[in-house]
Amino acid sequence: MAEQGVKEITPQELLEKLAAGEKVQVIDVRELEEWNAGHIKQAKLIPLGFLPHRVDELDKETPVVLVCRSGARSHMATQYLQELGFDAANMVGGMLAWPGETEA
Repeated sequence: MAEQGVKEITPQELLEKLAAGEKVQVIDVRELEEWNAGHIKQAKLIPLGFLPHRVDELDKETPVVLVCRSGARSHMATQYLQELGFDAANMVGGMLAWPGETEA
């Protein structure tokens, strides 16, 4: 049986959701140094290795978008959260493809 596909969202789609004020949890799974170099203003930092220990900080009722540098770590994080029953999506291309503003 093929593994269930991970839901994806483009950086542009996320930018539009945030601009429209949609309720979405943006979780950045990069390391602190990467986060400090620039991140999405509405994002929350939970490095990938800490996600299992901090999953209770997330609201199961609100969609989650996972972000990393290029999309690989966030893909794993999305898969993990989907297995736990979250409405999770991976931002394809990661911060390398983010068209919006960032803050350090």
